[in-house]
Order: sequence, then C-alpha cells, then structure tokens
Amino acid sequence: MLNPHAIILAAATGFSSGLILSIPVGPVNLTIMNEGARQGFKYAALVGLGASVMEVIYCSIAFTGFASFLSHGLAKAIIEVFSLIFIMFLGFEFLLGKPPHRRGRVSGRIEKKFHPHSAFMTGFVRVMGNPGILGGWIVLSASFLAHELVQPTWQSKTACVLGIACGTNLWFCGLSYGVSLGQKKFSETTLLWMERISGMGLLLFGIGYGCRIVWQLAKARHGM
Repeated sequence: MLNPHAIILAAATGFSSGLILSIPVGPVNLTIMNEGARQGFKYAALVGLGASVMEVIYCSIAFTGFASFLSHGLAKAIIEVFSLIFIMFLGFEFLLGKPPHRRGRVSGRIEKKFHPHSAFMTGFVRVMGNPGILGGWIVLSASFLAHELVQPTWQSKTACVLGIACGTNLWFCGLSYGVSLGQKKFSETTLLWMERISGMGLLLFGIGYGCRIVWQLAKARHGM
C-alpha cells in the first residue's frame, strides 16, 4: 500500500543528499564554471544535465542491486557502522577541501576514449569516469534503507532517485545561471567555502548518527 509519508521522506532524503553531494569542487562544477562564463547558461546547464543523468544511473544501480542485500541482518549492522565512517570521511574531505589545481583528473582516460563532443555528453562522461560515485551511492542507499529513510519498495526507491535528480539539477542549474551572468558569483573560492560548510554539516550529522548507534547499543545491552 502506498504510504504518502514514506514517499515524501524518501524524496526529501534523495533531494538533500543529491544537493549536498553536488556542491564540492570537481570536474563537473569546474566545467560548468568555465564553459558557462564563455558559452552561456544553456551550454553549462546541459553539462549539468548530463552529469545528473549519469548520477541517477549510478544511484539506480545501487538501489536495485547491492543496497537491498546490505540492508538486512548482519550486513545491516555492518553498513550502519561503515556508513558512519563514510559520512565522517566525506565531512572531513569537504571541510579540508583542496583547491582545484591540487586535485587530480578523475575521468581523463574515459574522456580520451569517448571523446565527448556535446555539452550533455561532457557532463555524462565526467561522472561516468568516477566509479567512486557508484561506491558512495551503494553505501548511502544501503544506509537509507537500513534506517528506513527509504522503504524497500519500488515507489519509495523511485521517489528517492527522483529526489536525487532534482537536487543535483537544482545545484547545477543554479551554478550555471550564476556563472552565465558574468558577475563571478560562483568563484572557485566561493565553491570551496560552500564545500567546507557542507563538510561541517556532514560532520555534525555524523556525530549525531554515532550517538544514536551508541544509544542503541547501550539499550540493547541493558535489555539482555
């Protein structure tokens, strides 16, 4: 039976995670900044759309495959601890974000192989060339299922994936519009500060998440 509350929760979870994880300075954001200033909003937005489509594909693979297995029994307990480590790791990575010139190319080999000639395919290939995104969504999707933020139904999973699509597209479209104005509202320095603020938010969430796990363990111990 369709549960409206569960659908809204799944969509909100997907939207917030998609938005936050799109902020860090990387190949897609840098491409949007550079090409948006030169070729305008439409070109930059198409780069973002291509990146969002590949992100949704990776997320869908995570939900339909590995996540369901990792959200039951012993695997569920393991993924809860691992997702805490992963969230804290992301928080520190975002908080201590390196300037773009110190970051290595992520999708260089795949770009050389596919030679994207359109804005859409440029964004698509730059996300496809980072398999770590798939690994991250496997961990996050399993965590969402384990904590019942997303229910193990196709309606709930679809709502989460659509939320992720909306979150990533909102960020990329907003960034495209900002840089296309030519007023440098989204400089690399601004993005780095936004990334660090996101990192602080993830760390605070991770601390709360860890306290919840400790409380559950203490409660289970007293109940023995």
